[in-house]
Amino acid sequence: MASKVRKIALPQNSALHAFIKEGDFIDCFATKSDAPLRKAAETVAAFPVWVQFMLKIRKLVTAPFGLMQEGPEDVEKLGPFPIVSETENEIIAGFDDKHLNFRVSVMSENGQLSLATWVHTHNLGGRVYLSAILPFHILVARDAVTRAAAQANPPLARVS
Repeated sequence: MASKVRKIALPQNSALHAFIKEGDFIDCFATKSDAPLRKAAETVAAFPVWVQFMLKIRKLVTAPFGLMQEGPEDVEKLGPFPIVSETENEIIAGFDDKHLNFRVSVMSENGQLSLATWVHTHNLGGRVYLSAILPFHILVARDAVTRAAAQANPPLARVS
């Protein structure tokens, strides 16, 4: 049986702590899992069809405002996001844009898999954008943690 995804405080040893300033958005979802870090991060970034559809809508809505759709092409990426740092237990990816800066952290250590998101808004547009996507972000983040943990911990086959 899969372990429940829960909202937790950002793990103390996360490098995301270096980014956080007063007023920034930060959340973290976790579950019990021994998922290998790179595999978990790749699963998190392999968006299911329903998320890909929402990203296409986002692209249409935000294109007139000149917002970046993904990071530069010439760097190592996690899905559409440039990798900022990678250690044995954590991969951080994301980029800076004119309305906000964001990073996602995938950590796998001590039997726990976590996905954290940090956002620093620059202006009213960034705050409006963050408010608009937040309900979807929570669904996407929880689903990503569930999928990544399931990759590493497939359910046991039932014996008849």
